[in-house]
Amino acid sequence: MKTSPPLEVDDAPHVRPPFLDSSIPRPFSLRHRQRPWVAHQKLVALSFFGDAAVVFMSLLVAYLVRFETGMREVGVHDPAMDLGSYLGHVLIGGVLLQFLLVNFRLHDPRNYLAIRRTIVVILKSCVIWLVAFLGLTLTLKIDPPISRIFCLVGAVFCSATLVGWRWILYCIVRQEGIADALRQKALFVGWNSECQRAMARFNEGRAHRVSVIGAVQGSNSQFDEQPPSDVPVLGDYENIRTILRDSGTDLVMAVDGSLSREDMLELAETCGKEFVDFKLIPSCFQVLVSGLQLESIHGMPVLGIGKLPLHYAFNNAAKRCMDVVGGLLGLIIFAPVMAVFAAAVYLESRGSVVYRQRRIGLNGAPFDILKIRSMKLDAESESGPGWTVKDDPRRLKVGGFMRKWNIDELPQFWNVVKGDMSLVGPRPERPELIEGFKEEIRHYNVRHNVKPGVTGWAQVHGLRGDTCLKERIKFDLDYIENWNFFLDFQIMVMTFFKRKGAC
Repeated sequence: MKTSPPLEVDDAPHVRPPFLDSSIPRPFSLRHRQRPWVAHQKLVALSFFGDAAVVFMSLLVAYLVRFETGMREVGVHDPAMDLGSYLGHVLIGGVLLQFLLVNFRLHDPRNYLAIRRTIVVILKSCVIWLVAFLGLTLTLKIDPPISRIFCLVGAVFCSATLVGWRWILYCIVRQEGIADALRQKALFVGWNSECQRAMARFNEGRAHRVSVIGAVQGSNSQFDEQPPSDVPVLGDYENIRTILRDSGTDLVMAVDGSLSREDMLELAETCGKEFVDFKLIPSCFQVLVSGLQLESIHGMPVLGIGKLPLHYAFNNAAKRCMDVVGGLLGLIIFAPVMAVFAAAVYLESRGSVVYRQRRIGLNGAPFDILKIRSMKLDAESESGPGWTVKDDPRRLKVGGFMRKWNIDELPQFWNVVKGDMSLVGPRPERPELIEGFKEEIRHYNVRHNVKPGVTGWAQVHGLRGDTCLKERIKFDLDYIENWNFFLDFQIMVMTFFKRKGAC
């Protein structure tokens, strides 16, 4: 058995071995980086082969439904058609759909704990597959000819089975033991209100994808704001490399201004050496940060706010179509309700039952918002313009009931049809109030980049009428930068369950 030679001892003073000295960088170790990435690789392999099995089985079932059931009598059908001659279509279609799923990053580790994003990718891929596969086979005139019904049935089956399979996978991976291995461990360098907001988003839902393990003080040895009690302070920037290794950090998020320019560059380089992702929280862009894009102007890279979802013509046109259809349906469905309450208002307070009020809309353009009058005539002649308050003495008896159930807002469906408003968006404010708001509240006028709405993201969270305006603005900006059709539908559904008065 081979033994190690004995250690030589001399009279030199005792020196701590370098790997025990915390002031000297220790030998690099991948131990804390292996666990999440190995888990990711195994999960990617499992999901890829699972997706492939589901896709090919769905296309085979689509063949059987199209050619082995009563559906074979629909359209043109070759009696000599069998599975062997059609197997090429199934294989080519399956490979194409797998390519689209990979192309749209369905297997990105960040998507395994984000089921809504996963479903969107699947549906988008299947729709594009239907068009592309039909176009490819018809253009190349592949024999036997492709069946349009087969393609349609295949797209529907693939969508349904992929969503079902991925939902099962999501229910498995969101279990705490597995989800913890998939989460990125985030370390903040510096701390401000944006960090608090980011942490709140990280912790949304049971299957959140990032966990905050602590914060580190910047070069000035102090935070802009003190971190909350559940975020431990792990030290200061001078010991950042030791902290990265000991804590198993996967992601460093540095607050702009917490470090000098030299230290920030050094931190980015250190993260690269330690295989840690580095992100910068830009304090100069504390609004619409999801719209930040790196662009090139005459070859020079610049960072700025790019196009937001509703800046795209297709999204605007689709939202407008939804508004017109929804506005017309709202007018037709709620016409009897409006008539009954308009009569009740007239009986209690003779005069006009429709109240017109000046509001500010898209790009700061004024318009007249319509409501069923819920207050006495000339209610603001003495008090001046302002928000309503609880138990407002100016309010009619029937007005209290209408405002509780948002019935006074129903005529705004006509504003939607005209194009002054949208079904969903930030609630419009009065020009007299905006003059003060835009000077006192940062980024207030950004909310006028989209049409105001009958209901909105802030309103369904209880922020209506005499509530904190700064909080309302945060919700409005969150809606603007994260808009999608699912969010609009969610807000419209939530409106029926969140009734805390109108504004």
